[in-house]
Amino acid sequence: MKPHTSARARAVAAAPVKLIWIATLSALLVFAQAVNVFAQGAPESFAPLAQRISPSVVNITTATTVARQTGPEGIVPEGSPFEEFFREFRGPQGEDEQMRRSSALGSGFVISEDGYVVTNNHVIETADEITVEFFSGRELPAEVIGTDRDTDIALLKVEADEALPFVNFGDSDEMRVGDWVMAMGNPLGQGFSVSAGIVSASGRALSGSYDDYIQTDAAINRGNSGGPLFNMDGDVIGVNTAILSPTGGSIGIGFAMSSNVVTRVVDQLQEFGETRRGWLGVSIQNVTDDVAEAMGLESTSGALVTDVPEGPASEAGIESGDVIVSFDGVEVEDTRGLVRQVGNTSVGKTVRVMVNRDGQTETFRVTLGRREQADMAAAQDMPGEDAPEEPAQSEVLGLTLSPLSSELREELSLGEDVKGLAVLSVDESAEAYEKGLREGDVISEAGQSEVQTIADLETSIEEAREAGRTSLLLLVRRDGNPRFVALGLAEGDSGQ
Repeated sequence: MKPHTSARARAVAAAPVKLIWIATLSALLVFAQAVNVFAQGAPESFAPLAQRISPSVVNITTATTVARQTGPEGIVPEGSPFEEFFREFRGPQGEDEQMRRSSALGSGFVISEDGYVVTNNHVIETADEITVEFFSGRELPAEVIGTDRDTDIALLKVEADEALPFVNFGDSDEMRVGDWVMAMGNPLGQGFSVSAGIVSASGRALSGSYDDYIQTDAAINRGNSGGPLFNMDGDVIGVNTAILSPTGGSIGIGFAMSSNVVTRVVDQLQEFGETRRGWLGVSIQNVTDDVAEAMGLESTSGALVTDVPEGPASEAGIESGDVIVSFDGVEVEDTRGLVRQVGNTSVGKTVRVMVNRDGQTETFRVTLGRREQADMAAAQDMPGEDAPEEPAQSEVLGLTLSPLSSELREELSLGEDVKGLAVLSVDESAEAYEKGLREGDVISEAGQSEVQTIADLETSIEEAREAGRTSLLLLVRRDGNPRFVALGLAEGDSGQ
């Protein structure tokens, strides 16, 4: 008789088999999830997405009135035998029309059922008439609600009898390098067109203070300007604005203004018809390694204040030479970040600004003004009368310097409010030349102290040496724009 096998023994024997099956099923589950993620990231076709969102994308045609050449005047003298030949180009006989129509093409997209349309400012900037064409072929006239040159965004409005299809903005900060994106628009005037690619980079800055571009290799060409860049959910994460190309056509380097910048601009244009950005009232520059050493700073983070005109910061007590390290509770890494954060803060809001001053941290409460009003006031400011100064000249730190005389003020177009030493020439072998100082610059501070005479500068040099510093921080102004420059102090540097 065979020995009896208990149920417990059979269970023990089957345990390894169950473990193998569990491990196999787990591996299959992980593999299936990976396949699903890959399928989501790289769709088999973009057709369903394109079909769903295309009714909200529009072509934009503009018409502009420009001057027409009216005939031979200015080209050939009156009575010349060639006069009749050139007159043929004036138009119909006897016509004195001096204007003609010029058209341009761009793209855009509808963001609300009541007909608000977003595009680029440069698409419609000079237009007298704007026509919006929908995917169905329907055309509607559009009016400009507001524009913003700083971000190249414009908001239009069309009137329709029924609700219009529209798209929503997505969160551009969630986009990762490598994520799929799709662009739609009117490239080269060929009509509605779709291109796909990936996010190549983010946080790109081209030339503006508020730039935050998404770079993509999705084909973008002339006529795509103002069109949307979509994520795979069909949300707009950028407005196609510019390309980098030696030929004028797409080479896979396109830029779309990020949706998180665009939405703030559009909200203000929709509410006010204009932008209303916060204004701190300071001129700033990045803290370089040599500037940090000259000021005794531990790092280069923050924004160095180079000038404090009359305004919110001045009223709060912030001074030239302060390093802004925190704004409204957010650490300041560099000038670009500070400019964007200030601009995105509401006008009239009171914020805490933390600065590093002479190695100590101080906090100021600043009520922000409005950037646009400050820019307008600055453009209207006129320089005051010249004040007489006795001329003098000396060579210091590779620079030939002179106090500002009436003649120098007139030559350099400087007002009485500008104080300092004029740079008459720069030794091209000196560090000052390498750091960018040039004839016509004005040094208004040295070692964070005002300088109006050569003696003032020599005093600052001696004080820096006594403090054990190997460089001297200069506040240099050129065409009214201030910046700090740190120059090394070699033994024997002094006036002559």
